[in-house]
Amino acid sequence: MRHDRRVRRKGAHRRDAPARNARSQRGSGSGRVWLFDLDNTLHDASHSAMPDMTRAMGEFIQRELRLDQADSDALRRRYFLRYGATLLGLVRHHGVDAAHFLHDTHLLPGLEGRVRGHPHDLAALRALPGRKYILTNAPHAYTARVLGALGLAGGFDGVIAIENMSMFGDLRPKPDARMFRRLAARLRVHPSRCVLVEDTLAHQKSARSLGMKTVWMQRWLRATPWGRTASMRMSIKPGYVDRKVSGLRGLLRFPP
Repeated sequence: MRHDRRVRRKGAHRRDAPARNARSQRGSGSGRVWLFDLDNTLHDASHSAMPDMTRAMGEFIQRELRLDQADSDALRRRYFLRYGATLLGLVRHHGVDAAHFLHDTHLLPGLEGRVRGHPHDLAALRALPGRKYILTNAPHAYTARVLGALGLAGGFDGVIAIENMSMFGDLRPKPDARMFRRLAARLRVHPSRCVLVEDTLAHQKSARSLGMKTVWMQRWLRATPWGRTASMRMSIKPGYVDRKVSGLRGLLRFPP
């Protein structure tokens, strides 16, 4: 097992800065900044990715930590509930190399053929004013595959994947408030001008504590293989959620 606690850094690309494309040549300014989650926000990950990803995580834990399936499943769920990401528990308590884990668990053969979004959501994204970024706890390679399959490659001002969420050598993915604060600073925008759009309430609660606006995307919510039922109590909007939507067209009516 590898024991490097950091995601490996290759080449000159700064892995702790937002990955940019041609759209990001526009000035940063002080306008609205949209931060979009990927899985179960822009596409139906519960169908396309999560079953195979969960299986791959289990196999990785069994192989690297020499556990049986039952103990592996229990450990995976425990770390997900405690840290918001199974990977963090594996890195902190077992010295697992993050890059190794992310590569092995996101190979997902045939992923592109299973990815499905909603055409109304994709049209709304293109019409939405303001800067738009992907903010996901998934790795870059997987994110690029999904965006390509959705026809959204190049459709964002940047992609902030888990490799970009490193601070002082430690991963700080969602829902870490320190990462949200640093991200706003890097994007040169006050947190109150940011809107986080995603399906995970814990991430929204953290973002809201900094003054970010929050939108709870519910189109793809359902029972997930993570050991929790994501669709429970969907009719109740927590106080830290500004709006809940069943489709991204609702963002076009978001207050300026």
